[in-house]
Amino acid sequence: MSISLNNTEGVQTNITTGHALKTAKLSQGQQEIEGQMALKLIASAGSVGSTALPTVGNSGHNINIKV
Repeated sequence: MSISLNNTEGVQTNITTGHALKTAKLSQGQQEIEGQMALKLIASAGSVGSTALPTVGNSGHNINIKV
């Protein structure tokens, strides 16, 4: 059995684990916020109405591409 006074591996592991846990928690919170935003966007798109907007002429049928 040996004892080392300058051994900081245990402390470093705890710090790294703490940062990983904090990062995971922040990431989870961000994902929950983005999920709520997505649900609100879907709900607002559905509430516009099921009737299609009237089309006028050939609007949107021709796509001009220049290379």
